Amino acid sequence: MADDDIILDQLSDTALVKQMHDDLYDGLKDEVVEGVNILLGRKWTPYDTLTKALVEGMRIVGEDFRDGILFVPEVLLSANAMKAGMFILRPLLAETGAPKLGKMVVGTVKGDIHDIGKNLVGMMMEGAGFEVIDLGINNPVEKYLAAIEEHKPDILGMSALLTTTMPYMKVVVDTLKQKGIRDELIVMVGGAPLNDEFGKAVGADAYCRDAAVAVETARELIRRKHNSLGARS
Repeated sequence: MADDDIILDQLSDTALVKQMHDDLYDGLKDEVVEGVNILLGRKWTPYDTLTKALVEGMRIVGEDFRDGILFVPEVLLSANAMKAGMFILRPLLAETGAPKLGKMVVGTVKGDIHDIGKNLVGMMMEGAGFEVIDLGINNPVEKYLAAIEEHKPDILGMSALLTTTMPYMKVVVDTLKQKGIRDELIVMVGGAPLNDEFGKAVGADAYCRDAAVAVETARELIRRKHNSLGARS
């Protein structure tokens, strides 16, 4: 059935949420925004709207991206549609103090101006319920440190697409060690020329080959961190 034939506000809550998953998958921004507004109008909480409609929809997108069914251009469309829905929900979530999975600071390292992969990670992480602070491109260690001090993130994400800029990740991790804050952070790295071995060599907690894997890895590492903190207290 063509989307033109579907009148969103005539659907039941369950059917509407399912349709929103499909619209997210197809990158239909206007329909996602309409769906968010309808659910809020039906007295859904911002948090339930986020988790059941947007996060769950992006989880399906992420799995198909990981499995090679969807590709970067399609996922960017989905992520942009999710972002449009988040634009409505973000201030409402802040007002209600809705729980977040965690907080991430992410940026491309010094000397590198590539940002498509990094942008996708940020969007997918936000779509999964994380708060994301995106530092953009060409970040020296001082900028990462300032963002860590200001935002107190759980996760630091670094991206590089050039073999010449990859080693800068080690500069950042070594500086975190010197400052005595390395163990307070989950460090995740990514980018086309990287691999698991490189991630270990620079002292990262994880190398993520794409945005879908980054979300799965972040969830798992946050869960482990909370478990170990719980065990200590």
